[in-house]
Amino acid sequence: MKWPGGKYRLLGRIRGVLRPANRLIEPFVGSGAVFLNADYDAYLLADANPDLIGLYSRLVEEGTSFISYCSRFFIDRTNTREYYYAYRKEFNKTRNARRKSALFLYLNRHGYNGLCRYNSRGGFNTPFGRYVRPYFPEKEMLAFVRRAGRVSLQQDPFDATMAVAQPGDAVYCDPPYVPLSDTAHFTDYHTGGFTWDDHVRLADIACELAGNRIQVVISNHDTVEIQDLYITRGARISRFKVRRNISRDGNNRREVGELLAVFNPR
Repeated sequence: MKWPGGKYRLLGRIRGVLRPANRLIEPFVGSGAVFLNADYDAYLLADANPDLIGLYSRLVEEGTSFISYCSRFFIDRTNTREYYYAYRKEFNKTRNARRKSALFLYLNRHGYNGLCRYNSRGGFNTPFGRYVRPYFPEKEMLAFVRRAGRVSLQQDPFDATMAVAQPGDAVYCDPPYVPLSDTAHFTDYHTGGFTWDDHVRLADIACELAGNRIQVVISNHDTVEIQDLYITRGARISRFKVRRNISRDGNNRREVGELLAVFNPR
């Protein structure tokens, strides 16, 4: 849902390489930042995380009334450890779809470093983030509602989503990044994580789609292994540095290498 700081500066680079198309497909829609800052006639937004797609579906169905409902969770009184862990416990147990979607947004904005993490049993387990004033994304939610008529939502693994791509589509993929260190395994975005085999599968599909006249753009960390994975499958690589938050302290940042792999239609 919430991109770490440097991700927002990727938008210009992503928009600069994405070609005009009839439809933009995002198999890892996440925060929807690319969707909200691109201009296509139609969008297919997908993710393997049912909680995320549930939130977006609720937003499409209810519009501003759901935004108003969610805002009730973003007050000073609820920005405490006690409320956070009580809401997290409720989120993992409730069967009320509307309540669960609102709690998902609350947990994502109040949790540690913007992480969306689950344990092996599928329970949301990101710890409390201790932010002074968590951001309520009303502006982004309203923008989503305004574009809802052009949006199709799909809760599926990336390969199933990419399988429906047609000539004339463009695909942007923002998968869980490969770790930059042995301790940086923040891949449990949904239960089951995202393995190296998944990265290989994604690159293979991107290559196949390019051969069917469909552009695919993938972002990732700039590592030797990732470069080799994409280059050997015909991608054009754009490398750059971004400053990334590495803790709750917005001033505690470091530069990391990232890249865009562009599989142009052929």
